[in-house]
Amino acid sequence: MQRRLRLGMVGGGQGAFIGAVHRIAARIDDQYQLVAGALSSDPARALASGQALHIAPERSYSDYRAMAQAEAARADGIEAVAIVTPNYLHAPVATAFLEAGIHVICDKPLAISLQEGRQLAALAQEKNLLFALTHTYSGYPLLRHARAMVEAGEIGELRLVQVEYSQDWLAEAIAAGGMAEGNWHNDPSKAGPGGTLLDVGVHAYHLAQFVSGQTPQQLLAELSTFVPNRTLDDHVQVMLRYANGAKGTLWASQVATGCENTVRLRLFGSKAQLDFDQEQPNELWFTPQGGNRQRLRPGRVDSTAAAHATRVPAGHPEGYLEAFAQLYLDAALTIRALQSGEAVPAAARALPTVLDGVAGLAFAEAVLRSHAGGAQWTTLEK
Repeated sequence: MQRRLRLGMVGGGQGAFIGAVHRIAARIDDQYQLVAGALSSDPARALASGQALHIAPERSYSDYRAMAQAEAARADGIEAVAIVTPNYLHAPVATAFLEAGIHVICDKPLAISLQEGRQLAALAQEKNLLFALTHTYSGYPLLRHARAMVEAGEIGELRLVQVEYSQDWLAEAIAAGGMAEGNWHNDPSKAGPGGTLLDVGVHAYHLAQFVSGQTPQQLLAELSTFVPNRTLDDHVQVMLRYANGAKGTLWASQVATGCENTVRLRLFGSKAQLDFDQEQPNELWFTPQGGNRQRLRPGRVDSTAAAHATRVPAGHPEGYLEAFAQLYLDAALTIRALQSGEAVPAAARALPTVLDGVAGLAFAEAVLRSHAGGAQWTTLEK
């Protein structure tokens, strides 16, 4: 029988939101067992966090470098590591584990600079290791179906792209001196040069690329910081130009009052429109030109891509955690293929990788350049 893959985690200790999400996602399809972690840089907190997750004390580390070396030396060492740290640690942590021969599953953004991202991509290729990036929304069955519809030409030639990621959790004014104690999102040394841009803007950008299959050539961007005493941007708006003549708009905001987690994508082609809102993830709206608006549902659509990402019968809703789990399942399928020398299953190739992370950082870098130049049209680097 196929055993579970041995998983480690860096970051995500007690009280951390995204670490718990990763652990739940890894368990849903029963492909992993969490056996080691550097859950905090504080030794006492790391040990307590590890104990709460049933990690043996000798495999609960407070230094990720020591963890990478020790686990690589064990016969039963971890085969993959999940990185759920603040942004500035993504590149150094990933580098330590790639150099130790361990596959990486990393939260977005890939890194805090395009140079770091390119170095990680080169290292992962050199080591022939998986580097998965958890762009969660690409795990939804209906977004995978939408992608298949676009590839099959069902919407015709792409003309317009509209993508949005809006939240309101940073809409409140903050006290002088920055954000709440321990919140690193407003600290450029930890978050990187973008606030909302690197937190959710890269999610929106990846989603548009993932479904449309196209990458813009140029963009014009403006960053805003609405809340006093905030260092980094809290609102992003971008215009996009594509090689085929299509136009696009992207806006990402964390000061959009009344918005919880609105992630919406609309694609307009010469034949039809697709419309998806992740707060209603079991609905994809398809409207042919001159026809009626049609609601597509998981379990009722017939693409292989959607079937691969659907776990329950039609009428049983699936959501965020299952989409996250899909990325972990695809990562497991990829790791097992690499271990056995077999081809990665076609259905798992939708998994976002380090290359998607590099593309996101190229987008962010172009946004920053455009804004710094007074909102000028700027070419994206490849």
